[in-house]
Amino acid sequence: MSTRDSVGFAAIVGGLAGAALASRRGTHAVVASSVAGGAALAASEAVARARQGKDEIPALWQRIAVSAALAAPLGWTAERAGAGPRAISTVTGAAIGALGLRPQKVVMGPVVGAAVGQALHRGGASGALAATVTVVAQRSLSALIFRDPQVSLLAERARAADLPFVVPRPARSRFVGTDYVRALAEELGGTYTADHPDTGIVASLDALTGPDFDPQHVDPLVREFYEHTTRFALDIVPRWRAWVRPGYLLYRRLVARPLGQASMPMNQREAQRGIRSRIDTISGVDGTVSVRGWIRSFADDDEPIMLGIYTTYAHEGAGYVSVGFPLPEGSFTATLRPRSRPDGGLALTSRVDDGQAGHYLSYVDTVADELTTLSVPGFEEELDVFVRDGALRAEHAFRLFGFGFLVLDYRITRRS
Repeated sequence: MSTRDSVGFAAIVGGLAGAALASRRGTHAVVASSVAGGAALAASEAVARARQGKDEIPALWQRIAVSAALAAPLGWTAERAGAGPRAISTVTGAAIGALGLRPQKVVMGPVVGAAVGQALHRGGASGALAATVTVVAQRSLSALIFRDPQVSLLAERARAADLPFVVPRPARSRFVGTDYVRALAEELGGTYTADHPDTGIVASLDALTGPDFDPQHVDPLVREFYEHTTRFALDIVPRWRAWVRPGYLLYRRLVARPLGQASMPMNQREAQRGIRSRIDTISGVDGTVSVRGWIRSFADDDEPIMLGIYTTYAHEGAGYVSVGFPLPEGSFTATLRPRSRPDGGLALTSRVDDGQAGHYLSYVDTVADELTTLSVPGFEEELDVFVRDGALRAEHAFRLFGFGFLVLDYRITRRS
């Protein structure tokens, strides 16, 4: 968004906030407050943009101001529906805490909201004021307690070649689904092969050679799984932490299923629907595979679970696996560094601070061939593939700001 557009947006938001905050004082006060609110927020946005450096997001104080202004009309609407300051503040605090994602913020949100609501209730504050003050209190307190950023702007309008750890494969529609690779092949003009009979998520583990990983020490069965993934069938046993279940259920219903992407099984009963695992590929005229899309869906109706575009690259003598999950006009990339296990297994992890491994959310401008990318340091994962008692196993663990929230246990068997 250009500076002009962002200032205009701030003026509109500020105007609505001013009107909501003055709604009890009569028409003249509403008009005056709306003009003042729009002018003030537009001016602060202009200052924040002027001070914003390259590859930086707007200053925290301005982000708090805009979010507080956005809350005011919502608080006014809730009051019109019959809610009081205590209820409005508590719900607002809970919502802001949930948007913060960090488990501590999720817990802190409704507590701060309830405290603010109780204080404002005594003075008969309006719903707009209750919502606004709650946002300012919650976000300011969070900034004081949690100093490490949840996201950071890594690059703005950068070339894809400058960000090798990002897989710039966006979805062209609002639904990703299991036909994504087919549509991508038509766009790229490559040869599409559905459910490739004998291929892997990587061409060769040798591409991952580095200081922490020697492919010569990998168990042959683990190597075969990575280089010939389609020879194997998967069963998933999900182990969700209780605290994340409500939020995930809401996310899955409102986001994952309509998107056709990142919709993991909620429990063992759902996993018993069976998992269909396949790799669709795109090849050039010489037959070399250039795109590998690992598609996992439910076996009974092919409902999408997850689709990832798998790539490898090397940086300063170390190999990496980058998995791009297409999103509308963007992608979410997990870049993982390999590490040898003593038992001959392979661990892929994002839990290293080397400037490459990590998670990245990107907007992809396909016309200009440019990326705007956010780093998401609070999200971590580790995938361990190993052989135990002669059987191939995998454990895929996810953490959010240091708190484990999901482990996927994979039972991997050779197809008959």
